[in-house]
Amino acid sequence: MAVIATHNKTRLSIVLYDGVDPDTGKDKYKTKSFNNIRLDATPEELQAFADALVPLQQRNLYAVEKNDHSILRES
Repeated sequence: MAVIATHNKTRLSIVLYDGVDPDTGKDKYKTKSFNNIRLDATPEELQAFADALVPLQQRNLYAVEKNDHSILRES
């Protein structure tokens, strides 16, 4: 049986470096997430959006993440 994936939600997250935890010595990160991103947004558009926001932050950029959500249905 075939399965159909329906893409219905995208979230963009900007992960910022937040220093080192003094107790564990591990790196810490803060994440800022944006919901309701256009489903047809290209990777270039998402990166441009992130690039425009990063200078407004007090922390350095670590990563930009795109999270897609789909519903799977058998046809």
